[in-house]
Amino acid sequence: MPTAPRTKSARPGPVRRRRNERKATVVLLVRHGLTPTTGKVLPGQAPGLHLSERGRAQAERAAGRIAELSPKPAAVYASPMERARETAAPIARACGLRVRTHSGLLDCAVGEWEGKSLRLLARKPEWRTVVGWPTGFRFPGGESFAEMQARVLSTVLDLARAHEGERIVCVSHADPIQALIGSMAGMPFDMFQRIMVSPASISAVLVGPGRPTVLCVNTTGSLGELVPS
Repeated sequence: MPTAPRTKSARPGPVRRRRNERKATVVLLVRHGLTPTTGKVLPGQAPGLHLSERGRAQAERAAGRIAELSPKPAAVYASPMERARETAAPIARACGLRVRTHSGLLDCAVGEWEGKSLRLLARKPEWRTVVGWPTGFRFPGGESFAEMQARVLSTVLDLARAHEGERIVCVSHADPIQALIGSMAGMPFDMFQRIMVSPASISAVLVGPGRPTVLCVNTTGSLGELVPS
């Protein structure tokens, strides 16, 4: 019988990027600098709280670190709170940009606890739930931690899509940044408060197709790890 002609096995060609495949966005998460009441009261969304002199110096140092990045961020967003906008201002200036405010980056709305002493709040029986089971807590007259996380996560994802393939800065507050990093890292929600986010520290996440990546957390030094070598 005649044998069938042999066929050459096809070699795999170069992998081509799909036209509709999204590019990843690097989001720099900056906590606002120190205020006169940081660590003393629960500010929430109360207006009129400004950076202290030390906080302004911290913001300037954060701006210097971010300005060393290449390419520089394409946009700087901030919570509408004064302390966040004042932290964002030198960052935007160093990058040749303007500050854009976004309510999605606001601190948690703490309702009746707004402006109260942290020392006094820690004596409340509800405080054990705040630190031990945040999933089950809602601030009286305010948000739940879960609502805050959903708000901030939705905001950052929307901003990342709007700046596909670029770097952006989001200046926010401790709890929203902690909750966002915890979500990006796949942590159980009740553990998000174990993440340290210091005043004027910079954290970074990579948001794009597939799962997100946490690049760095709570850095106060060089961002050299974000610059391609």
